[in-house]
Amino acid sequence: MRMGFTAKTRRGLVAVPVVIGLALGVAGCAGGDDDKPEATASSSGSGESMPDAHEGKSEAPLAELKGPSGLMLKITLAQRDAGGFVTVSGELKNDGSKTVTVPAQLSGNETEIVRNGRSLGGATLVDSKGKKRYYVLRDTDGRPLTTANFSAMKAGESLPVFMQFPSPPMSTTEMTLQLPMFSTAAIEISG
Repeated sequence: MRMGFTAKTRRGLVAVPVVIGLALGVAGCAGGDDDKPEATASSSGSGESMPDAHEGKSEAPLAELKGPSGLMLKITLAQRDAGGFVTVSGELKNDGSKTVTVPAQLSGNETEIVRNGRSLGGATLVDSKGKKRYYVLRDTDGRPLTTANFSAMKAGESLPVFMQFPSPPMSTTEMTLQLPMFSTAAIEISG
């Protein structure tokens, strides 16, 4: 009997600190919501602002590539990521007066990418000084790391798009973006 009492006591002694720790954790998380409005108000009032997703983007696009049937690709950002990637993002817009089906040629002609549906998988970044071409990255299933599954675009409709490429050397900041059926454009990589 004495041994059963000791085991129960030990379990109780272990459970009490766990319960106290969980209670303090929940209380700490719950108290964080009250601080959010103050932090936002003080950061905007002090002249120091937190970076915003849209902050740092200029109104003028980095480049505009004209495509078939009134399609236009407006590049707004080309930035190196910490993971060794360059992410190019922008907007695909139908500037025409009719509904347009996004051409399948934008996916490129590689069987693995074409098999995964319509995308911007045919895009490349060209470093003319370093004489290298960078293709869109793929995930482990062979899907391109770009916006995918395009449908028909109505007149005036626009879609946010992105493409990820391997990062060129840090000394390379100017590259040419190429996309099948579109004009080419020089873009500057930040970061």
